[in-house]
Amino acid sequence: MGLDNTPAKQDGFNSQIGFIIACVGSAVGMGNLWRFPVLVSAWGGMTFLIPYFIFVILIGSTGVVEEIALGRSTGKGPIGAFGAAMAHAGKSRKAGESIGIIPTLGSLALAIGYSCVVGWIFKYVVMAFTGKVFAMGTNMDVIGTTFGTTASAFGNNMWIVIALVVNFAIMAFGVADGIEKANKFMMPLLFVMMIGLAVYIGIQPGAVDGYKYIFTVNPEGLKDIRLWIFAFGQAFFSLSIAGNGTVIYGSYLSKKEDVPFSAMNIAIFDTCAALLAALVIIPAMATSGAELSEGGPGLMFIYLVNIMNQMPGGMIVGIVFFVCVTFAGLSSLVNLYEAPVATLQQQFKLGRLQSVGIIGVIGVVVAILIQGIVSNWMDAVSIYICPIGAVLASVMLFFVFGKKYTMEAVNTGAKKPKGETWFFLGKYVYTGLALLALIAGAFYGGIG
Repeated sequence: MGLDNTPAKQDGFNSQIGFIIACVGSAVGMGNLWRFPVLVSAWGGMTFLIPYFIFVILIGSTGVVEEIALGRSTGKGPIGAFGAAMAHAGKSRKAGESIGIIPTLGSLALAIGYSCVVGWIFKYVVMAFTGKVFAMGTNMDVIGTTFGTTASAFGNNMWIVIALVVNFAIMAFGVADGIEKANKFMMPLLFVMMIGLAVYIGIQPGAVDGYKYIFTVNPEGLKDIRLWIFAFGQAFFSLSIAGNGTVIYGSYLSKKEDVPFSAMNIAIFDTCAALLAALVIIPAMATSGAELSEGGPGLMFIYLVNIMNQMPGGMIVGIVFFVCVTFAGLSSLVNLYEAPVATLQQQFKLGRLQSVGIIGVIGVVVAILIQGIVSNWMDAVSIYICPIGAVLASVMLFFVFGKKYTMEAVNTGAKKPKGETWFFLGKYVYTGLALLALIAGAFYGGIG
């Protein structure tokens, strides 16, 4: 659908690669850039990566597959998909649709909080191009005050509006002409620029110490249950498992495409992005002898600004870095807003532009109002509502739709069909892990 309000045949991705790139864009976000490197640093490099890789493989091969298959088989977002599941089981469709409101509202709430973050990013990428970031030098008082003012209540109104105008302009063009094309532009550039940054920082004096640390394994550290909890939490949230964004993107995927193959690639490229971030940030901190002990916005907008400004060509490094962050943030934001936008289209039969406009107004107004509490807002949504959405989506496919429907939904178009073992892992192991995410979130305390 183009820029009009006429109801039409549901939009969709033009290709499997477009779908994969869009899903990678949704998964590659601030958790990859400001949480993952800190966890790698805090828990001993490869000591953290070993359990992290295990959980990525397990969740990617079950949970990501499940959410794509749920969306594709029903052709709906969480409200319509949950309603279809209940109707399939001979129960109330309305009850299922009511349950589906939970992950949909969760997506909207997370998108609104994320809007504040993307507003910060838009401000800083412009400041990087104009030289204002580099002009702060290594004066931590100036660097800290600049971000503190930006992240305060009503401190960044204009940039939130600008960021959301760009976001909803992309969405207004639809799935194929807007979301798919934007991600096909942003994601390859993000990876190329991150690789370039990693190479440049790698040749700086002292960077080798960062690499040594990343590839260090402490066998004793693997015995710490907290390590496994944090690795699981990071993998779970990083792969965007929440019963909303991946489900709605799956609803736009052709029945001819291979769901397990798509899920595998999403997990691989999301992990590669996280590793690239670690290979940029940890060696960068090592060049100045700084300790990487704090994550979140402070890492990106305060400590890394200080480090980058010390490097030769620091202004260029800052520009490239904040462009990468812009692409990561914007691609995730588009995905988060898509579930509520699609809900208005599917449940209320509104046109694309009307739906984008309504959600856009809500997003702008609420994001401006919550700037002073955005951290608590994001934690509440990501720690509790997102895992609940993941559990509900898993229950709907594995338990409510049942085995026969699930296997057909997953294996349609698959070159290597899944069998009994996969169904067992998905139904019991993954669903159990999704339940554990509610507990792990209390320890994890952040978004993916």
